[in-house]
Amino acid sequence: MPVDILVLNTAVIDYRGPQFCFLDDLVGKGGLAKCEIEDMPDFSQEEFAAWNAEGNATAGGPGNTAPLMSAMGLDVAVGVNLGKGEFDGLDAQGRYFHDVMAAHDVDMSETCIHPGLPTGTTFIHCSDSEERGGIGYFPGANHDFDFEQFKGVVERLRPRIVYYMYSGLSKRGDANGGKDLADFIAWCRRNGALTIVDSHTLASDPEGLISSGEAVPEYKLLEPILPELDIFFTSSDEAKMIENTIGARAGARDGGGDIPSFLQYIAERCDGTSGRTRLLGVTVSHGAHEKHIGPGGSGSNPRLVESRFMTGEVVDLVGAGDSFRAGLLTYVANNLEQFRDGTMDFTEAVQAGNLVASLYIKASLADRYSMPGFERVLEVIRGNESYPGLTELKKALGMEWGRRE
Repeated sequence: MPVDILVLNTAVIDYRGPQFCFLDDLVGKGGLAKCEIEDMPDFSQEEFAAWNAEGNATAGGPGNTAPLMSAMGLDVAVGVNLGKGEFDGLDAQGRYFHDVMAAHDVDMSETCIHPGLPTGTTFIHCSDSEERGGIGYFPGANHDFDFEQFKGVVERLRPRIVYYMYSGLSKRGDANGGKDLADFIAWCRRNGALTIVDSHTLASDPEGLISSGEAVPEYKLLEPILPELDIFFTSSDEAKMIENTIGARAGARDGGGDIPSFLQYIAERCDGTSGRTRLLGVTVSHGAHEKHIGPGGSGSNPRLVESRFMTGEVVDLVGAGDSFRAGLLTYVANNLEQFRDGTMDFTEAVQAGNLVASLYIKASLADRYSMPGFERVLEVIRGNESYPGLTELKKALGMEWGRRE
């Protein structure tokens, strides 16, 4: 049987704590510093194992999506590189990532153990509830993602959706100016899979770069990739940096245009007569803008789908966009034929993303994978109720407080 979704690349463990003060010199608020492995602080494997046991670690990348989709009822597999080590064949970070995924019914059979590079590791210093903290990312084994090897994974698992995370964070994955990833995505489509690639906030000072209108070279990688995708969602900050880099207003020095014009520009890069549906979007703090193009070329104007689930206080914004896509893709996977022929309810799909993202960023770090089944998600979305707080929303979803076993 084919799996519903195969999530590829960027296996990473996120470590949070006051001991990571070295990030103050590397990263601004909300930004990302992509660091070389030789610059990583000399933490021991025993220290990483202790942080894992103490609850100071969370699984990032596919860890922000795969367990959520699994909890909502999809068959989900992850294909990643993890580092070799003394913890049953993996390093401490890789063992943690593998075991968290497996504990939430994610198929980890396609794990590649890299003999020379460690599992990707991220450090986050003093993230608060109002803003996403700065992130120092050490790619490790993610730098060596081999498309030919993972073509074999696609052939074995026959996924209905292939989700690659992220453009811009892997030397080998980003090789040839993004054309290698574009070719891989096109190959996945020819083999029957719906495709999605996302990017990350690829800047250490996004606010400064947006206001200056300067280009971010890593977003140039999207140029060959975008025409090959079926689904593309990005954040509002990323949209402005992408537009400053490859958009119609590139180099305009005014921080980019508005979201509808950005989506219109991206849509123009997609051939609407290609016989397939495209769904494009930009997430914002109060929901998401979407534009879809049907297989015959007709579609919607860009529009805002305002979230009805903005209740409760944010605990951690890391993974907000990933969890949004988890809800969106769960809806698409349950309505795949309607997506392909352009008759899917795109507003409901985006609202599913809004709901899952809201639950994820407001959950305690020890309880981020508690998700309702997809049928209950649909009931709440279609009920059109408003909720005065997170407790009421979770009650409506039939969710139990406390850690998911």
